[in-house]
Amino acid sequence: MKGAAALLCDLPAVELRRLIGTRRISPVQLLRDCISRIEAVNPAVNAVVATDFDRGLDAARDAEAAVMRGDRLGPLHGLPVGIKDLNDTAGLRTTYGSPMFRDNVPEKDERIVAALRQAGAIILAKTNTPEFGTGGNTLNDVYGATGNAFDPALSCAGSSGGSGVALATSMLPLCTGSDTGGSLRKPAAWSGVVGFRPTPGLVASEKRRIGWSTLSVQGPMGRDVADTALLLGVMASADSRDPMADPRLGDPQALTLRRPVDLSSLRVATTVDLGFAPVAPSIRRVFLSRMAALAPALGRCEAEDPDMAGIDRAYRVIRCANFLAGFRKYYEQDPALLGRNTRSNYEEGLRYSLADVAAAQAEQTRIYRAFQDFFTRHDLLLLPCQALTPFPKELPFPTEMEGIPLTGYFDTSGVTYGISMMGHPAICIPCGLDENRMPFGLQVVGPRGADAFTLDAALALERHFADIAECRRPLPDLAALATVRTATGS
Repeated sequence: MKGAAALLCDLPAVELRRLIGTRRISPVQLLRDCISRIEAVNPAVNAVVATDFDRGLDAARDAEAAVMRGDRLGPLHGLPVGIKDLNDTAGLRTTYGSPMFRDNVPEKDERIVAALRQAGAIILAKTNTPEFGTGGNTLNDVYGATGNAFDPALSCAGSSGGSGVALATSMLPLCTGSDTGGSLRKPAAWSGVVGFRPTPGLVASEKRRIGWSTLSVQGPMGRDVADTALLLGVMASADSRDPMADPRLGDPQALTLRRPVDLSSLRVATTVDLGFAPVAPSIRRVFLSRMAALAPALGRCEAEDPDMAGIDRAYRVIRCANFLAGFRKYYEQDPALLGRNTRSNYEEGLRYSLADVAAAQAEQTRIYRAFQDFFTRHDLLLLPCQALTPFPKELPFPTEMEGIPLTGYFDTSGVTYGISMMGHPAICIPCGLDENRMPFGLQVVGPRGADAFTLDAALALERHFADIAECRRPLPDLAALATVRTATGS
């Protein structure tokens, strides 16, 4: 890790699990190294919020004893994991980024957290998120703003921003995230890490407010594709409480063992903006440059925009239905209980009629069918994960983007929410730096249901980029972040 002495927490999660299983390293020492890194770096970035160090150390000692006894070990045995502060964690404060839940300590884990513990993971900390995950910047009235690992004065995006920054700085080897309009992929892009939005239903959740919606999913985040696949294999489940979950799902841990595909066999389409999304000129230039460098390695690479006419209106209506379903009791009690982003989405939803909802769902269906035809001609779709470079972290959202006026926080999310509306798997992988020397993320979209293939393709791209200087994963300067801590007296 750049600018700091290497610790065990700097190693990939897959390698850490192998070393634990072969008795080469101790889960206790790994956990202590994670705590040491959190204490050194987190004051500068505010990515990790509630912590569970004492119980974590107890769990690490138990994990070490299990290894020494020769017990059968789970796929995440002894690995510390960060949980996004939208997921309930038994005995560990869970605020959802809302002052209403400032002192909320759940009595039980929700499904994915319980699955991680069962697989041997050590739940060490919660990671910061905007209120109820609403917004493209990780900022709330409970914990404040999370800063970018590459410049703490700038945004890390949202809503899984705390997880992205915790991974970028190696405070934790694995973290959970969630994604409606880009909340896994966008923070991964600005943190130089990997975020995977699975096909809806692969990672079941008993908490989704509208069970048959394709919009909201939970998914894994890691520093590379293999680590992310490792976590996905544990998160995936055929839980019948989620009506989108596939009851035919076989062994989800088979997702862990991925193999790169042959890039020269792939038919790849590229698009800067899906044909409709605002994208900053500098990001356009970076993306086109990266595609020019990549194209010779592909079997076929063609620029083509999918037909997404009308997706922006349909997204606004459908996303608002989720807010009406989730926040009515708080709004009717007192609108001021909800923060600006949550309240504005709820109030926008009140302005739509049932006819608007029907039209939006019909439009989504039409565009979805056109998207399926698009994927008969292409194996993958590549596009940017972010429409702009990071903005100051104190801003809820920017009002302009290199001269392009913006009216709301999801004006910059078209390149990700367009994919969310289709229900296809999409992964963000690091792809060098943008023109401002901030991380640039490439979005890789696969066919619906082809999560394993999408991971394999991303793994191949990741390995290819490792040999190209301008496309390698960037690393933050941890020594500089420690200096920020000293300078602020945090």
